[in-house]
Amino acid sequence: MIQPKYINHFKALETPFYFYDLELLRETLQAVKAESSKYGYHVHYALKANNDEAVVKTIANAGFGADCVSGNEVKYVNDIGIPGKMIAFAGVGKTDKEIKEALEIGIFSFNCESIPEIEAINELAGEFGKVAPVAIRINPNVDAKTHKYITTGLSDNKFGINHWDFDKVGRALKSLPNIKLTGIHFHVGSQITDISVFEKLSLKVNKIQDWFSNNGFELEHINLGGGLGIDYKNPQENMIPDFSRYFKAVHDNIILKPNQQLHFELGRSLVAQCGHLVTKVIFLKKGVEKQFLIVDAGMNDLIRPSLYQALHEISSLTSNKQEEKYDVVGPICESADVFRKDIMLPAVDRGDLIAIHSAGAYCQVMASTYNMRNLIKSFNSDELSR
Repeated sequence: MIQPKYINHFKALETPFYFYDLELLRETLQAVKAESSKYGYHVHYALKANNDEAVVKTIANAGFGADCVSGNEVKYVNDIGIPGKMIAFAGVGKTDKEIKEALEIGIFSFNCESIPEIEAINELAGEFGKVAPVAIRINPNVDAKTHKYITTGLSDNKFGINHWDFDKVGRALKSLPNIKLTGIHFHVGSQITDISVFEKLSLKVNKIQDWFSNNGFELEHINLGGGLGIDYKNPQENMIPDFSRYFKAVHDNIILKPNQQLHFELGRSLVAQCGHLVTKVIFLKKGVEKQFLIVDAGMNDLIRPSLYQALHEISSLTSNKQEEKYDVVGPICESADVFRKDIMLPAVDRGDLIAIHSAGAYCQVMASTYNMRNLIKSFNSDELSR
């Protein structure tokens, strides 16, 4: 989890803060590259998972592309050093300003989700005298078997184009001179731990891309998005996801055309386990049947438990006493400001440090200043090792 050599450093830092183990991140990136390169696959990092500068620079230095969902994300990764030709730009509501900036950078692909969006990109590309590369995001109606807030591939989700609109999309694409269809794009959800979901998606993709081939569209690439989950319950035992099984499941089921490239947009599975939220015990409060461990981090610093009912493992960094049962809660004026209920931890005192693990994805990026609290700092293993 967190190596003991860092804990003395933690005692001198103002809490709460995020800590990123860049050594583990590099190991994870090496594992992804080793497994994806077996099949010649291309991996883009989904920036929405974590945009911490040290984390993103580490990923960029490892040679990964980027998957972005806002114009600011596109500019950010490009400034850090990821070239435009390796940046995919997704999202259901791209503004004209964002589209223009992405056209100027010369990105790999606009992942488009509606005919009005394609028409807007065509018009703006025409103003620049460019032909915009477009991948159509398709809703394959595949159940990701995950939380309803992070399922994106069903027919009643707001994302993607449904199969009954293919004819309309095809006619639109053939009538727009400043658009080039280069691929089709899919993303069915997040925190997917059932590998059979990716097998089913691959089989659906085979049928869908046949429609495009039969209608005169030769696709340069298929983009399967991301969604691979991590082990939140046992992070110590499964710090690096099983990328071998993931990529093999796709390879064994998808049928690519000659010279066709396969792209992925992984986020959580790359960064989640390298991140931790370190927080200090403020008070211990005994209720009638509960013992509340009140810490200085709140739901504004890590919203996943209150938003998704997500589970994060928690450990004590400074106590090795006999275990007691606690509800670990924050100081926010909301009943939902709870990190874990009825968890066994070594008995702590005021001032002890605890760590909330698997906090490298959808934690810092979703932080807020609710209750006029400050956004907290992040530290990483490289800077603490100097």
